[in-house]
Amino acid sequence: MATAPENGQLIALLLKLTNPKKTIEIGVFTGYSLVLTALTIPDDGKASIIAIDLDRDAYQMELQIIKKANIEHKINFIQSSALSSLDELLNENDNRGIFDFAFIDADRVSYQKYHERMLELVKVGGIIVYDNTLWCGTVAMPEKCVNETMKPNR
Repeated sequence: MATAPENGQLIALLLKLTNPKKTIEIGVFTGYSLVLTALTIPDDGKASIIAIDLDRDAYQMELQIIKKANIEHKINFIQSSALSSLDELLNENDNRGIFDFAFIDADRVSYQKYHERMLELVKVGGIIVYDNTLWCGTVAMPEKCVNETMKPNR
Protein backbone atom coordinates (compact mmCIF):
# COMPACT_ATOMS: atom_id res chain seq x y z
CA MET A 1 0.00 0.00 0.00
CA ALA A 2 2.99 2.34 0.17
CA THR A 3 4.00 4.62 -2.67
CA ALA A 4 5.92 2.68 -5.30
CA PRO A 5 9.65 3.52 -5.47
CA GLU A 6 9.42 4.82 -9.06
CA ASN A 7 6.52 7.08 -8.04
CA GLY A 8 8.55 8.30 -5.09
CA GLN A 9 11.46 9.16 -7.35
CA LEU A 10 9.13 11.08 -9.68
CA ILE A 11 7.80 13.02 -6.68
CA ALA A 12 11.37 13.77 -5.57
CA LEU A 13 12.24 14.98 -9.08
CA LEU A 14 9.17 17.26 -9.19
CA LEU A 15 10.08 18.64 -5.78
CA LYS A 16 13.68 19.33 -6.81
CA LEU A 17 12.55 21.01 -10.04
CA THR A 18 10.01 23.28 -8.34
CA ASN A 19 11.78 23.95 -5.03
CA PRO A 20 8.59 24.14 -2.93
CA LYS A 21 8.59 25.78 0.49
CA LYS A 22 5.19 24.62 1.74
CA THR A 23 3.59 21.28 0.92
CA ILE A 24 0.57 19.23 1.91
CA GLU A 25 0.13 15.47 1.85
CA ILE A 26 -3.13 13.55 2.17
CA GLY A 27 -2.66 9.91 3.12
CA VAL A 28 0.66 9.43 4.85
CA PHE A 29 0.53 5.71 5.66
CA THR A 30 4.12 4.74 6.54
CA GLY A 31 5.61 8.00 5.32
CA TYR A 32 7.79 7.10 2.33
CA SER A 33 6.60 10.03 0.20
CA LEU A 34 6.57 12.23 3.30
CA VAL A 35 10.25 11.49 3.96
CA LEU A 36 11.11 12.20 0.30
CA THR A 37 9.32 15.54 0.54
CA ALA A 38 10.92 16.48 3.84
CA LEU A 39 14.40 15.64 2.54
CA THR A 40 13.83 17.80 -0.53
CA ILE A 41 12.31 21.00 0.87
CA PRO A 42 14.54 23.66 2.45
CA ASP A 43 15.71 23.14 6.00
CA ASP A 44 14.55 26.44 7.46
CA GLY A 45 13.50 25.11 10.85
CA LYS A 46 9.77 25.56 10.26
CA ALA A 47 7.05 22.95 9.80
CA SER A 48 6.73 23.18 6.04
CA ILE A 49 4.70 20.03 5.41
CA ILE A 50 1.16 19.43 6.54
CA ALA A 51 0.62 15.66 6.58
CA ILE A 52 -2.92 14.39 7.12
CA ASP A 53 -3.91 10.81 7.85
CA LEU A 54 -6.44 9.00 10.04
CA ASP A 55 -3.88 6.44 11.20
CA ARG A 56 -1.25 7.78 13.58
CA ASP A 57 0.08 4.26 14.25
CA ALA A 58 1.21 3.89 10.63
CA TYR A 59 2.93 7.28 10.83
CA GLN A 60 4.60 6.22 14.08
CA MET A 61 6.29 3.34 12.20
CA GLU A 62 8.15 5.89 10.07
CA LEU A 63 8.81 8.31 12.92
CA GLN A 64 12.11 6.67 13.88
CA ILE A 65 13.43 7.21 10.35
CA ILE A 66 12.06 10.76 10.31
CA LYS A 67 13.91 11.53 13.56
CA LYS A 68 17.11 9.86 12.36
CA ALA A 69 17.01 11.94 9.17
CA ASN A 70 16.53 15.06 11.32
CA ILE A 71 13.43 16.19 9.42
CA GLU A 72 10.77 15.97 12.13
CA HIS A 73 10.73 19.76 12.54
CA LYS A 74 9.50 20.12 8.95
CA ILE A 75 6.39 17.99 9.49
CA ASN A 76 3.06 18.92 11.05
CA PHE A 77 1.21 15.59 11.26
CA ILE A 78 -2.55 15.92 11.65
CA GLN A 79 -4.53 12.86 12.64
CA SER A 80 -7.88 13.52 11.04
CA SER A 81 -10.09 12.85 8.08
CA ALA A 82 -8.72 14.71 5.08
CA LEU A 83 -11.93 16.49 4.15
CA SER A 84 -12.46 17.97 7.60
CA SER A 85 -8.81 19.07 7.82
CA LEU A 86 -8.91 20.63 4.37
CA ASP A 87 -12.13 22.45 5.27
CA GLU A 88 -10.49 23.75 8.46
CA LEU A 89 -7.52 24.98 6.45
CA LEU A 90 -9.85 26.73 4.02
CA ASN A 91 -11.78 28.37 6.87
CA GLU A 92 -8.54 30.09 7.81
CA ASN A 93 -8.20 32.48 4.84
CA ASP A 94 -4.45 32.77 5.29
CA ASN A 95 -4.12 29.25 3.89
CA ARG A 96 -5.62 29.91 0.48
CA GLY A 97 -3.02 29.68 -2.25
CA ILE A 98 -0.07 29.07 0.10
CA PHE A 99 0.95 25.53 -0.86
CA ASP A 100 3.48 24.95 -3.61
CA PHE A 101 2.99 21.18 -3.84
CA ALA A 102 0.35 18.63 -2.85
CA PHE A 103 0.44 14.84 -2.89
CA ILE A 104 -2.80 12.91 -2.50
CA ASP A 105 -2.78 9.17 -1.85
CA ALA A 106 -5.85 8.31 0.22
CA ASP A 107 -9.52 7.42 -0.17
CA ARG A 108 -9.68 7.48 -3.97
CA VAL A 109 -13.46 7.87 -3.88
CA SER A 110 -12.92 11.36 -2.42
CA TYR A 111 -10.34 12.53 -4.97
CA GLN A 112 -12.86 14.86 -6.64
CA LYS A 113 -13.65 16.51 -3.30
CA TYR A 114 -9.95 16.76 -2.44
CA HIS A 115 -9.27 18.32 -5.82
CA GLU A 116 -11.88 21.04 -5.35
CA ARG A 117 -10.24 22.03 -2.06
CA MET A 118 -6.70 21.73 -3.38
CA LEU A 119 -7.49 24.19 -6.17
CA GLU A 120 -8.04 26.76 -3.43
CA LEU A 121 -5.10 25.74 -1.23
CA VAL A 122 -2.37 25.27 -3.85
CA LYS A 123 -1.06 28.43 -5.45
CA VAL A 124 -1.31 29.12 -9.16
CA GLY A 125 1.66 27.38 -10.74
CA GLY A 126 1.84 24.83 -7.92
CA ILE A 127 1.70 21.09 -8.49
CA ILE A 128 -0.97 18.65 -7.34
CA VAL A 129 -0.01 14.96 -7.67
CA TYR A 130 -2.51 12.12 -7.31
CA ASP A 131 -1.43 8.53 -6.77
CA ASN A 132 -3.39 5.60 -8.23
CA THR A 133 -5.10 7.50 -11.02
CA LEU A 134 -4.38 5.27 -14.02
CA TRP A 135 -6.08 2.19 -12.56
CA CYS A 136 -4.00 -0.35 -14.48
CA GLY A 137 -4.69 1.52 -17.71
CA THR A 138 -8.48 1.32 -17.38
CA VAL A 139 -8.89 5.09 -17.59
CA ALA A 140 -7.91 4.90 -21.26
CA MET A 141 -9.85 1.73 -22.09
CA PRO A 142 -13.27 1.65 -23.75
CA GLU A 143 -15.98 1.36 -21.10
CA LYS A 144 -17.01 -2.13 -22.27
CA CYS A 145 -13.46 -3.44 -21.62
CA VAL A 146 -13.29 -2.34 -17.99
CA ASN A 147 -14.01 -4.79 -15.18
CA GLU A 148 -17.20 -3.73 -13.36
CA THR A 149 -15.45 -3.74 -9.96
CA MET A 150 -13.01 -1.05 -11.15
CA LYS A 151 -15.56 1.33 -12.66
CA PRO A 152 -16.85 3.14 -9.54
CA ASN A 153 -13.48 4.41 -8.32
CA ARG A 154 -11.62 5.19 -11.50
